[in-house]
Amino acid sequence: MRWLLVTSLLLIPFLSACTEQADGQPAKPASTPKHLVELVAVIRDTIRTSSVYTGSLRARRSVRIFTQEEGRITSLPFYEGDGVAKDQIVLELDDRLLKAQMIKATVTRRQAETNLERLTRLRKQNLISEDDYIRGDTILQVAAAEESVLRTRIGYTRVAAPFAGVVTYRGAEPGDFVERNSHVLTIADPSSLIAELMVSEMVLPHVLVGDPVEVQIDALGTSKFAGRVLRTHPELDARTRQGRVEVELQPIPDRARAGQFARVRFQIEAFDRIVIPFAALRRDRDGEFVYRVGGEQVATRVAVRSGGVLPIGWRSRRDLLPEIRSSLKDS
Repeated sequence: MRWLLVTSLLLIPFLSACTEQADGQPAKPASTPKHLVELVAVIRDTIRTSSVYTGSLRARRSVRIFTQEEGRITSLPFYEGDGVAKDQIVLELDDRLLKAQMIKATVTRRQAETNLERLTRLRKQNLISEDDYIRGDTILQVAAAEESVLRTRIGYTRVAAPFAGVVTYRGAEPGDFVERNSHVLTIADPSSLIAELMVSEMVLPHVLVGDPVEVQIDALGTSKFAGRVLRTHPELDARTRQGRVEVELQPIPDRARAGQFARVRFQIEAFDRIVIPFAALRRDRDGEFVYRVGGEQVATRVAVRSGGVLPIGWRSRRDLLPEIRSSLKDS
């Protein structure tokens, strides 16, 4: 059993040399007075505390719609805040030029088919060379490929919503001419709203997927909402030593919006911690330390590194410690 001094040691120096009495006889050495101190046992306990971290709400599922063809916008019916259904057309471009090219490609492909049929009959009669037949077949394949490319490009002039959601960005208007790869719309799924926050590396090992949490959204008042840990990202920020955590709201509160400020409370359980009274912890220019009392009732200074301070009113399951405590890591 290890014991710690709770009160600070009072060391009163005394001269070790002897003095003479008035009669010339050497005086008896002065005895060191005893000093009463309070001792407390060091224990290991399972500490369960809560930590609050702040972050923002965001839609986990969103898509930015870019144009894959250039052209003039003929239809862009939705504005920010409008809801769209899955597979609903949200963008249309002028496709008249591409359709004209498609007609030309179709005619070319049909002509190549007719020509190949003629070459096939001549080949059976051994009236043409094999090279002439292969050339005719190649022309047909190229024409068919060109027709397929144009059909695909025409399909790019009509863009459908990949899922049901809400328009959060509109970057053009009907009549505008847009280049390829122009960002026109953003659609977000409001049912995928999550809280995203950065959590300390000391807390992350105790945050598991599926753990229940408590979420407070400042814009919605003081109400507390239930949530659970959806995922923890595998990498930490090398500068802040924090990792990204995503929290799913269950269910999503009314009037919750992406970008709102959120506070998330985690219930953290740190197993097998050394726990001592806060009053036993000392600090000086060399760092933190405690006094440990050995079997011969001799106090020894021991360097330590402190952890979190537990709140007043916290009780050990063994009920051996005072109310104000500090959890220590082994030095």
